[in-house]
Amino acid sequence: MRRQKRSARRVSGMKSRTVKVDYLARVEGEGSFFVRVKDGEVVESKFKVFEPPRFFEALLRGRKFTEAPDITARICGICPVAYQMSSIHAMERCCGVAIDGPLRELRRLIYCGEWIESHALHIYMLHAPDFLGYPDAIQMARDHPNEVKRGLELKKIGNEIVTTVGGREIHPINVRVGGFYKLPAKSELQSLASKLERARDLSIETVRWVAGLSFPEFEENYEFVALVHPDEYPFNEGRLVSTGGLDIDVKEYESHFVEEHIEYSNALHSTMKERGAYLVGPLARYALNYDKLTPLAREEAMKAGLAKVCRNPFKSIIVRSVETLYACEEALRILSRFVEPERPFVNVTPRAGIGYACTEAPRGILYHRYRIDEAGTILEAKIVPPTSQNQKVIEGDLRHYVGDHLDEPNDRLQGHLEQTIRNYDPCISCATHFLKLKVERE
Repeated sequence: MRRQKRSARRVSGMKSRTVKVDYLARVEGEGSFFVRVKDGEVVESKFKVFEPPRFFEALLRGRKFTEAPDITARICGICPVAYQMSSIHAMERCCGVAIDGPLRELRRLIYCGEWIESHALHIYMLHAPDFLGYPDAIQMARDHPNEVKRGLELKKIGNEIVTTVGGREIHPINVRVGGFYKLPAKSELQSLASKLERARDLSIETVRWVAGLSFPEFEENYEFVALVHPDEYPFNEGRLVSTGGLDIDVKEYESHFVEEHIEYSNALHSTMKERGAYLVGPLARYALNYDKLTPLAREEAMKAGLAKVCRNPFKSIIVRSVETLYACEEALRILSRFVEPERPFVNVTPRAGIGYACTEAPRGILYHRYRIDEAGTILEAKIVPPTSQNQKVIEGDLRHYVGDHLDEPNDRLQGHLEQTIRNYDPCISCATHFLKLKVERE
């Protein structure tokens, strides 16, 4: 927990100065951050989002319910599976269909692929340069070629899983309401096993490597929110649970969470009713589902110095590496027990109603709600991406970091604030934003 009162933290002799970052590297989208310091105290901070909305929810209206997976996949090129799966589960729930057996396992397998490729990309290409003092992974590769090659190899294996099950690695085309358009060949699935064994070894190396990085002393008493399933580390299914006592069915999401428009932002901010900001993503999943990790993943987490709950967002890079190891082991488990189903999909007949679903994208819970008519036409759509849910927490982390490090020179403070943002691996375009930083000192 934090041991200082930031509002009371003052640094004497501070002169007026401005730190400005027009385009934050190694994230997506467009936006800015503004913090004003007066007499050594943070008096104002704003996380400004000015990227124009893309209106996917409006685009879905009037479309057939079967079109939702292919349309929502285009929201993000890094986590398209998450958008597909959330839309599919919502539609199936509306139509009274539940998928189990081998088709459910294939869904977990493709989600494993997305976690592996997304986490590897973030760990090695986007986040590690912050810890090692490089502006990007290209510069880092000059001094750490083996580490960068390891990250690229891991990402490639994750992409191969998505391609094998989903038809292609970006915006998969083989996923549909009710299952898949066609089943992957048995030989294709078998060929993934040896690659995943290699990925498991690379993931262990990754956990041990990132555990040796230097981390700022920074902890927050977050309220974590994630899916919790009784039998497995969550991908597609579960109840919404928080460390503050929330435990609800996904259909109750909007009774407890609310989006609000902030004057300075084009992206909606999400909060818990009467509770405020909350955190989703790897730290939340890990804290609420630690006991569902494989024994090997728990062992490596312990060796890496992680407790069962991690509240230091800078150490999210370790938690992501543990989740990558879990995804490799889960994919191997699925392949070792997989029995080919008779058909690649089950028929889903539309019926009028509302469908709710939430799955665990690499960056956290992704909520979808759809209302369709008896012909299967989408009448209304609501999508709440994980990054938009983390905006207030990101804003708070930036404010608190500045409050505790007012004596840092501008260039160092700027770098640490950029790193603070990248702790969340923000998929900013999904939430409609990018980042520009401006710090005013008076």
